[in-house]
Amino acid sequence: MALVYQPVMQLSGMLVSLLGWVLSCLTTYLPQWKNLNLELNELEIWTMGLWQACVVQEEGGMQCKDFDSFLALPPELRISRILMFFSNGSGLLGLLLSGFGLDCLKIGERQQEQKKRLLLFGGMLFWISGITAIVPVSWVAHSTVQEFWDENIPDIVPRWDFGEALFVGWLAGFCLILGGSLLNCTICSTEVHSSSVHYAVAEQQDQCQCLETETRP
Repeated sequence: MALVYQPVMQLSGMLVSLLGWVLSCLTTYLPQWKNLNLELNELEIWTMGLWQACVVQEEGGMQCKDFDSFLALPPELRISRILMFFSNGSGLLGLLLSGFGLDCLKIGERQQEQKKRLLLFGGMLFWISGITAIVPVSWVAHSTVQEFWDENIPDIVPRWDFGEALFVGWLAGFCLILGGSLLNCTICSTEVHSSSVHYAVAEQQDQCQCLETETRP
């Protein structure tokens, strides 16, 4: 039964991980990491991402301006750029390694141990990619909450709020971790199944030897 569900779990893990990687790349380039609503002009919504700041107007659409300098960014945005790049790269590498390790792929059918290692490395890379996607969005969310409730800032000053990109990033990290877990679970179930088969074969051989000994004159 484990061998029947193993390819299904592997494909499910790959699809979930692929979804997480796409969402991670989308989170990296979305400008809606922070949103700002101005009380004086409710028709304008300011947004800030890792690369640019935008203003959304009801009549004029969206206008964006790229940041002039990397060093001029707040610390959480600078580190978030690096971590999101690392998340996208490790997720892509995990997809490549896990793809070659799938049982449904006919390449390397005689090298099952190497295919298991590829799946294991791919699953671990998905974990790393998921964690490095969750950390920056959580850090930006934490700093946004601190600034929102900072008593030293006057009440008349507008406060930044959570943007849609943060929720996309959390979903991306969850999908990457779930996909890597599914792939690693297939490896563990295969090892358990193979060990039980070897135990059953050895037990059957012992029974056969006992029967042969009893039937001898």
